[in-house]
Amino acid sequence: MSLFNGLFSFWSQDIGIDLGTANTLVYVHGKGITINEPSIVAVNQKTGKILAIGSQARAMVGRTPGYIVVTRPLVNGVVSDFEVTEQMLKYFIDKVHQDRFALLPRPRVVIGVPSGVTEVEKRAVEDATYSAGAREVYLIEEPMAAAIGSRLPVQDAVPNVIIDIGGGTTEVAVISMGGVIASRSLRIAGDKLTDDILKHMRQERNLLIGEATAESLKINLGSAYPLDEEMEGRVRGRDLVSGLPKETSVSSVELRTAMQRSIKSIVLAIKNTIEETPPELTADLVNRQIYLAGGGSLLRGLDELITHETKLSVKIVDDPLTAVARGCGFVLEHLDELAPVLLTTQTDNYFQ
Repeated sequence: MSLFNGLFSFWSQDIGIDLGTANTLVYVHGKGITINEPSIVAVNQKTGKILAIGSQARAMVGRTPGYIVVTRPLVNGVVSDFEVTEQMLKYFIDKVHQDRFALLPRPRVVIGVPSGVTEVEKRAVEDATYSAGAREVYLIEEPMAAAIGSRLPVQDAVPNVIIDIGGGTTEVAVISMGGVIASRSLRIAGDKLTDDILKHMRQERNLLIGEATAESLKINLGSAYPLDEEMEGRVRGRDLVSGLPKETSVSSVELRTAMQRSIKSIVLAIKNTIEETPPELTADLVNRQIYLAGGGSLLRGLDELITHETKLSVKIVDDPLTAVARGCGFVLEHLDELAPVLLTTQTDNYFQ
């Protein structure tokens, strides 16, 4: 068996995967992040055949006949369609190895999962990754991976508060001595904020806009905290009264109102997690920072709002979009040293 492992190791490149609801990032040992593509798959429902994955599938959105469905195989950070997730993972694994002439790549994989996942959900990710061609699969909680990727001292006896706001989930965790002391996994994140804007425009403005337009509004005009200079922009959609195309103005104030309830839920999860932290560690937080990672952390004023609500200093980590993937890669490169931070499943424990 060790001979086969040696051969697989020679032909394969070990990888770390941030398997996100919106995007999948792949870290390759020795190379860094080489893939950053949407977690989207285009399926021909007549034949069941997968037509495109990632960026190619996203390009098909809104441009295909009814029998071709563009879908996301992950919902709120967990597998909702096992077979499609397996094919998507296989596509990314093969893409990593396309220049190595590996007929059967069998890499070791470290993959991030939300902190609130059940045993069944953990097994689904493991099984899909094995079926996609991995020879060894290691799971790590996304906030732990984000903290490691941000080079926080997770193994020291100090509290590290990390908030990872992705597409499907917001992960809040207090980490100390290589373990999660308190955590929350909230199924409100970037996609929910986009949906809030979409629904607001439909209900309050009688304007039907697409998901891509709502996402663009969130990025260009969205904010979580009052701005020094509020902004205005234009938005185009279909008037639900006349059925005709319409263009209108929209302000950052209006969009902030649209997202207000979801943002409050995120802030409440942060406060509740800190309240669950043991007093000795809470006292240490006064002199430390809260760290924000994930694409959602880039929402204007979110760091200011969290500072206002918690009275603690808040810092957005360097390159927040890639923090989880970088953390998975770092763990991959230091497996022996960082093995304690990895998750186990009931099946793992059964065979030990």
